[in-house]
Amino acid sequence: MAKTTVLYSVVILCVLLAGALSSTAEFDPYTILGITRSANQAEIKKAYKRLAKEWHPDKNKKPEAEDMFIRITESYEILSSEEKRANYDRYRQMDSAQPYDRGPHAFRRFHDGFYFDESFFSFPFGGKGTRDAADGRHVLHFSQYVNDITPDSFRKPYLIKITSDWCFSCVHVDPVWREAVQELEPLGVGIGVVDVSYERRLANHLGAHRTPSILGVVNGKVTFFHYAVAKEHLVQFVEDLLPQRLVEKVTDRNDRDFLNSWHQVNKPHVLLFDQVPAVPLLYKLTAFAYKDYVQFGYVDQGLSETADLLRRYNINTYAPTMLVFKEDVVKPADIIQSKGMKKQIIDEFISNNKFLLAPRLVNQKVFDELCPVKQFHRRRKYCVLLITGEEDAFVPGNEAFLSLAAGNTREVVRFTYVYQRQQPPLCAALLVGRDGAPPQVVILERRSEAGKVVFKPVPGGWNGSEEDKHRLLEELERLQKDPSILTHDATLPELNNEFASMFLIRWIHTAYDYLSEIVDDLLHNNWREMMPLLSLIFSALFILFGTVVIQAFRCSHLQTSSPITRNFVEVTELTDITYTSNLVKLRPGHINVVLVLTDATKNVLLSKFAKEVYSFTGSLTLHFSFLNAAKHGEWMSALLEHAQDAMRIDAEEEEGGAGAGRKADYTGYVLALNGHKKYLCLFKPVYTGDDTDGKPEEDAAGATRPRSASRDEHQHRRVAARSRSTILQVHHKLDRLGLWMERLMEGTLPRYYVPAWPGLDKITVNK
Repeated sequence: MAKTTVLYSVVILCVLLAGALSSTAEFDPYTILGITRSANQAEIKKAYKRLAKEWHPDKNKKPEAEDMFIRITESYEILSSEEKRANYDRYRQMDSAQPYDRGPHAFRRFHDGFYFDESFFSFPFGGKGTRDAADGRHVLHFSQYVNDITPDSFRKPYLIKITSDWCFSCVHVDPVWREAVQELEPLGVGIGVVDVSYERRLANHLGAHRTPSILGVVNGKVTFFHYAVAKEHLVQFVEDLLPQRLVEKVTDRNDRDFLNSWHQVNKPHVLLFDQVPAVPLLYKLTAFAYKDYVQFGYVDQGLSETADLLRRYNINTYAPTMLVFKEDVVKPADIIQSKGMKKQIIDEFISNNKFLLAPRLVNQKVFDELCPVKQFHRRRKYCVLLITGEEDAFVPGNEAFLSLAAGNTREVVRFTYVYQRQQPPLCAALLVGRDGAPPQVVILERRSEAGKVVFKPVPGGWNGSEEDKHRLLEELERLQKDPSILTHDATLPELNNEFASMFLIRWIHTAYDYLSEIVDDLLHNNWREMMPLLSLIFSALFILFGTVVIQAFRCSHLQTSSPITRNFVEVTELTDITYTSNLVKLRPGHINVVLVLTDATKNVLLSKFAKEVYSFTGSLTLHFSFLNAAKHGEWMSALLEHAQDAMRIDAEEEEGGAGAGRKADYTGYVLALNGHKKYLCLFKPVYTGDDTDGKPEEDAAGATRPRSASRDEHQHRRVAARSRSTILQVHHKLDRLGLWMERLMEGTLPRYYVPAWPGLDKITVNK
């Protein structure tokens, strides 16, 4: 009997399960459209168009065509929406309004082809049932985050929780999270939940690699919460996300400066009166949402420094109060006072006072809001635009225009003005008939987003007189009856952003944010996010270190090997081995440029030589060598003796050398040798630096010694001074070699022919 009962129970359970599975599998949009579960939107759309044509009731007369067409349409509606598609993939739920509703047949897919009823597995840490009721309406998808949340984060901060299935730690976070959401969401904080199990792409995009995690998004920037999960900490975290100085503290000392700045910032000013010392978070969030339109100030009613403000505006200290000031800084343009100051009340109050009575067009965004594009005939919007200047001569006309705007009661007309110097392209398109000279009033209507407008300049210009006002009002009356009086048309360029910060300032702010993010990651050990950056830093250091080592090794190698390279110039030493190939049998048309040096001056002169001739290394007919005068000085003397009829050594050098009993110093000489035609061009060192040693000492000696000093002693002093000067002048010997090389390439240097090159016996090393 017991066995029979168990058998019946198993059969009944199988029947119920089969019925549930059949009811779930009854409608499968993927099967209906004939696509796979990995199909993209293009494939889904293509399949829908093909099936819709095939099963449309007007074309297909089969009895089941209408029902099939409805199923095809419903399938496309589900799969074409990322949110609906995700809900269906998770819960087989087709109603996006209740994606987490769990009826008697709401089964959760666990393995392919098999489903579990989660009512049997209501674990407090793993099942979705414990969290969906609170988090369901806040679940985020990747496309929703990119298209909606990121742009909206420039108006309000977002607090996002990263969670997943079977998250044990989430059990402790969820109660605190719900309390924080209940407090922050009514204030205007955006809330989001990302389930890593189904939105891994979004989690990676946010940089969240562990669950649970909490992060904030403001101005598109993601900041992680790293403190103990408590409601107070979460509230403070949201407050810290907001930019600094959103709300300025106002007292009796600075209230005039605060209100009088309306002209510079082109915004109305709002004063918030309350009894708490710190600015409430609700006011900060409001200031952040309307930071592009309104300047906010906060008055602490408990301070003695604000008593004069309270008396002046007759503030009730028992209820929070908000005053809006526009161009008139004495009398508020609007006022609201309520004990239960709610976000909806504040938003409506600020939205009705976002602009001045006659605001200035400072960027394209303001222009689009003040002068919207015409949508249809009944919603025509006209802008009365004053083109003026900033100088004192324009002030009376500007004030008269403002007084006229203050009395405007027409909802379809908006008064505004623009400075010609700040917006020259816009003014040039609208100024007609007056040679582009402001002030001028123009009535315009925008016709398209591309900048097309129709307009009419008010005749007679604008000086602010009563006659000008009367003429403008007449034109507005005519416009209300006949819109066709706007006879001119133009295409306006996009407005300059007058408040845009300089590129350097924006770059500094960006660099600061980036460095702050790096420091934050380092302090809180977010190593997975830091790995790409650390890899980049270490790669750069490795490349830099490797380059320095290779360059140092290369330089040390060049100093001990031949041929020698300086700055990628190949310089070969002219010896008895290379003498024949580099000179005697040099190919026709080729020239060998030879630098004469000594062991002591080798490194200095070679570096200077390479620098001067580097720009000529592209020539295939030039070769570069150096000759050691200490080893082959006799060959140099023999060469110059063969050509001494054409050139003479400097008389002063000969005199100095003979007087000192020394051989001539050829250090720094450069020879251009044409081996085939047997001629040479000679470069002699020309010092272009300052002689800091020779002349002062000689002058000083002449000033201190009497004229009766011996001639031999004076000559000895001159030789010693010249010796010291020569040592200092070595690095200047080749200063003008570059100019000499240019003349060599031009063929304008004098050529000194030799009957024959000196014999090989002259190139041997001196004994």
